[in-house]
Amino acid sequence: MPAQRYSTREMIAKLISFDTTSRNSNLDLIAFVEDYLASHGITSTRVANEDNTKSNLFATIGPRERAGGIVLSGHTDVVPVDGQDWESDPFEVVERDGYLFGRGTSDMKSFIGCALAAVPDFIAADPSLPVHLALSYDEEVGCLGVRPMIETIIRDLPRPQVVIVGEPSNMKVVNAHKGIRSYYTTVTGLEFHSSQTHQGVSAIQYAAELITELMRLAEEMRQRGDASGRFTPPYTTINIGMIKGGTAVNIIPHTCSFAWEYRSLPDADETEILTRLNAFAEKVVLPRMRAVYPKTSITTLVRAESPGLAACEGDPGETLVMKLAQCNTAEAVSYNTEAGLFQMADIPTVICGPGSIDQAHKPNEFIALSQIAECDRFMARLADFVRRA
Repeated sequence: MPAQRYSTREMIAKLISFDTTSRNSNLDLIAFVEDYLASHGITSTRVANEDNTKSNLFATIGPRERAGGIVLSGHTDVVPVDGQDWESDPFEVVERDGYLFGRGTSDMKSFIGCALAAVPDFIAADPSLPVHLALSYDEEVGCLGVRPMIETIIRDLPRPQVVIVGEPSNMKVVNAHKGIRSYYTTVTGLEFHSSQTHQGVSAIQYAAELITELMRLAEEMRQRGDASGRFTPPYTTINIGMIKGGTAVNIIPHTCSFAWEYRSLPDADETEILTRLNAFAEKVVLPRMRAVYPKTSITTLVRAESPGLAACEGDPGETLVMKLAQCNTAEAVSYNTEAGLFQMADIPTVICGPGSIDQAHKPNEFIALSQIAECDRFMARLADFVRRA
């Protein structure tokens, strides 16, 4: 098979053309990358989900058995475009005024495109240290897919020197971010005619009490603040994202459910808010509900949980990435990534990728061509480093 060649611009356009919205399969994209790498003599390893509808992909350029390699990590899934007002086809790259528009241009297929376009340069460097490519699925729905791939890396490879997660950071180095935990809470009451409020149990009324308690906790978190002074906003945050309940205005509502999340500082107790809400439900809310009807309930189910990334300043891997990015300082961000999961596996991890998080998930998502050029230079410096290492 002749070696396939793509410019970075061509590779990004190819990746964007695959509709890898998280609800869809990413296998077409994975097969394309697999074939591309195979054309350069690189063998890939798939780590699929249980029903084989999605897969991670892991590949190594250079001596796979050597410790101290550099992992370039990115997620292949994107968020939906449903209901968004796009001026062009979101799955076709459009270049305009120095920007590339398309779903995933910023978050985060441009980083993957830069890494894949640099594969011939990595190979030509005849690297003495390996460069690993790690592509995941289902990051946007809770950092789900990368977990079995991390297990594979730990089991099958010598310990890498650093993982570079290419989330959009304007090519700045990020060494800390908040954790995220999200939940579905369902309140089940007792339907009754709305004139008989003393005999019914309003699920909406008691859900409102739980939400009010969460907002009280949110204010407490705001008052505690951020001792490090690095995050914006500088505290753990709580958000109620969706709520649904009731049948009609003249029926006491039987059920009410709401989806909520909190984004905690890396050094915070990640279980505190859920523990305190559950205690409030059990001790304050449920006794009053069950005094009217014993079979009422409040249940909270996990939607997604992903840890924060804690700064490890002075780590050799972080120092290397700062040198490659030509940065003197590292930053902290409030969005969550797969980086915390790599760190939990005792692999030094930082974030550094092209584009701005301000464009992620929006209609007419874009990335500046200057950011892509900067990421290309980063990859060139990495190729030079593994050559001389």
